[in-house]
Amino acid sequence: MKKYFRRMGCIALMVSIVWGGCGVKQPEDVAAKTEGGVVNIYCWNTEFKGIYEQYAADLAESHGVEVNFVVITNDYSAYQTNLDEMLAEQEQVIDDDKVDIFLIEADYASKYIKSDATLDVIKDIGLTEEDLSQQYQYTKDIVTEEGALKGVSWQATPGLFAYRRSIAKQVLGTDDPDQVQEKLKNWDSFDQVAKQMYDSGYKMLSGYDDSFRTFSNNMSQPWVENNKIRIDDSMKRWVDQTKTYTEKNYNNQTSLWSPGWSADQGPDGKVFGFFYSTWGINFTLMGNSLADSNAEAKVGNGIYGDYAVCEGPQPYYWGGTWICAAKGTDNVPFIKDLMYRLTCDAQTMKQITMDTLDYTNNQTAMDEIANSDYSSDFLGGQNHIALFAEAATKIDMSNVGPYDSGLNEKFQSAMHEYFEGKVDYDTALDNFYRLASERYPELTN
Repeated sequence: MKKYFRRMGCIALMVSIVWGGCGVKQPEDVAAKTEGGVVNIYCWNTEFKGIYEQYAADLAESHGVEVNFVVITNDYSAYQTNLDEMLAEQEQVIDDDKVDIFLIEADYASKYIKSDATLDVIKDIGLTEEDLSQQYQYTKDIVTEEGALKGVSWQATPGLFAYRRSIAKQVLGTDDPDQVQEKLKNWDSFDQVAKQMYDSGYKMLSGYDDSFRTFSNNMSQPWVENNKIRIDDSMKRWVDQTKTYTEKNYNNQTSLWSPGWSADQGPDGKVFGFFYSTWGINFTLMGNSLADSNAEAKVGNGIYGDYAVCEGPQPYYWGGTWICAAKGTDNVPFIKDLMYRLTCDAQTMKQITMDTLDYTNNQTAMDEIANSDYSSDFLGGQNHIALFAEAATKIDMSNVGPYDSGLNEKFQSAMHEYFEGKVDYDTALDNFYRLASERYPELTN
C-alpha cells in the first residue's frame, strides 16, 4: 500500500518516542500481540507527554509499540482543524498513520463525544465500571453521550478563589481561609469586600475575565437550545458586575493571560485575588508570584507563601483534559492499560498530586491526601487538596454543550468593548450575535 502522508503544515510538531528499541525483535509473547506497532497521540501541548513519560512510559515496552506524540498548537483552532481532518481520513490511511488517541478540552468535549470518532471506554476499550468508580462524576458526565463513556481524565479541575494573605490581614483583619470564606460566601458579600479593597487601595480582581468561569459554569440553561442562542441570567450578572467593577475601579482592566494580568499576581501586584482551578494554582499562579523565575520557588522569592485559597461565592470548574480513543485504532490493548494507569490507578494518581500539586481524578487518592497532614508551602501551609475535594463534588455539568468554547470566547470578546466604554450594551450584544453567527452559521438569536 502506498504510504499516506499527513498534511500537517508547519504548526505541527512531531515528537516520536521509541521504547524497547528500534528495529529490535520483541519477545515472542509481545510479537504475538494483536495490536499495531505505532501509537499516535494527538494533543495541543506537551503536558500529557510529560505525564506519560513520568508515569506510564513502561507500557510502550511491555506492549512492544512506538509512541508518537503529534503536538499541534491550539492557536486559531488549529488543533481541532487538523485533528478533524485526520479523523475524517482514518479509513484511508495505513494502520501506523491512524490517530489512536487524542485529547480534548471541556469547552469542546461535546463536539467529539457526540461524533462516532470516539470509542466507548467500557464497551470498546474494556475498562469496567469498577475501574472507573473513583473518578469524580462530573468528569464522566461531560464525556458521556447516550450512556456511552467516550473519554477519561487524569485531572479533576474544581475552582477556588486564591487570595493574598497579607492583603486579607490588612483589610479584613484575618487571613484564615474559613473566615475569609465567610466574607466571600456569595456574590453580594463578594461585592462588599470589593468596596473594602478599593477603599484600602487595592483591586478586588485584575480584569474583565477573572470571574467569568465562575458565572459561566453556573448557568441555569445551555448556551444553545434548538439552534437558538440564549443569554443566561448568570452571564448577565457577570456583565453587570464587571461593568460596575470597571467603573468603580474595583479591577485593573486587564484581560486574561495579558502581561498586566500576570504582573498583578506578582510581588508588585495590588490585586486581592484570582479565580483559579487546580492547574492554575500550582502552575500559573505560583510562577507569577516569583520575583526571580530562575531561582528556587520557595518562601523569600517574591510573594511565594503569601497566597491562600477558599471556595469563593460559587462552586465551579475550569478546564480539564480528557483522553479519547479514536475509532479505527489498532492499539486497544495499549490504550486500555494507559487509561487505567493514568485515570484509574489510585497510587499513580496520588503520586501525580504529590509530585505536581495538581488535583487528580480519584476520590480515594484525593481523600487520603485531604485527610492527611499534607500542606502546600506556596499556600502558606494550607492543605488545599481538602478544599478541592469538597468543591469537586459540587460541580454540575448539566448545561454543557457543543458551542461552549466558541460562544464563551465571542461573548467575552464582544463585552470587552462595552466594559471599555467603546460601545453600549445593546451594540456589544449585537456584535456578539454577529461574531457567533460567523462561527456558527446554523445558530440564530
